Amino acid sequence: MLPHQPVPGHAWRLLAILVLAWLFTATPVAAQAAAPNATSVGEAVCLRCHAAEDRHFGHTTHARAFRHNPRSERERQVCEACHGPGSAHAANPTERGTIIGFTRAWGTPVQTQNAQCMDCHQGRQRLYWPGSAHASNQLACSDCHNTMARLSASGLLRNAGISETCYGCHAQQRAEFRKRSHMPLPEGKLSCESCHNPHGSPTRPLLKTNSINELCTSCHAEKRGPFLWEHAPVRESCLNCHESHGSNQAQLLVAPRPFLCQQCHTNRTHQNRLLSAANQPGGPDPSERLMARSCQTCHMQVHGSNHPAGGRFLR
Repeated sequence: MLPHQPVPGHAWRLLAILVLAWLFTATPVAAQAAAPNATSVGEAVCLRCHAAEDRHFGHTTHARAFRHNPRSERERQVCEACHGPGSAHAANPTERGTIIGFTRAWGTPVQTQNAQCMDCHQGRQRLYWPGSAHASNQLACSDCHNTMARLSASGLLRNAGISETCYGCHAQQRAEFRKRSHMPLPEGKLSCESCHNPHGSPTRPLLKTNSINELCTSCHAEKRGPFLWEHAPVRESCLNCHESHGSNQAQLLVAPRPFLCQQCHTNRTHQNRLLSAANQPGGPDPSERLMARSCQTCHMQVHGSNHPAGGRFLR
């Protein structure tokens, strides 16, 4: 290419891709996983400075397993099994790049932290972790778990329970659970993990099943069907009519009845003659067809019917 000729657009794009690839793959010197020439020093050396951490760590599952029933030579190293060889760290404790740290402030790359955990905790519930929403958002195992202290009954979580841990990031869902109608999670009958797998799932919302309806009907079996007369929006998705976490309408509905039904049933149906300000409950001429459960006062089998005459979900 001659010096006076303009650089083609595809060449600029290629250069931009190479620069971005270098930025995402290059690791700063201060954030190296561990000193390459470091050697193991043993747990006793670690405890000379970290006595407070030892008091909390001694109550955890990892401490009991590594100290009393190690499965490998690596687990026998206890502290260094996760943090890496500690000779360089012992010589210069203020140098963060000499050992693997499991906090955001320490600077160890998230991939390095998670690789340490995944060496033992892989498969089963973590089968779909690579590529999951949490992994794609650079979530570290230590953002949800605290292996150095027993703060929860199970799972070595950072908070007392699963839901409290999830609330740390999912503030919107926390607010939804405080609405008038909500899933019984605040009452302790469910947790976020009842419906979601935080370690990965084939679905984007990290559902424990392949679809919304399959998840809902695992508890609400009477709504599963198959029905002789199926209601199309119900068959498509439960979320067409219901909120998943909480709603200010009864039964987690996305809108109050009869306006929820009117979103679909608008043309040449008797509801049009009923839905007016005068015949609404509380109006001057209320209609008995709109009292109590509104449209469902008559169309009670709204999720589906197996009655031979149930085409309009009346029975």
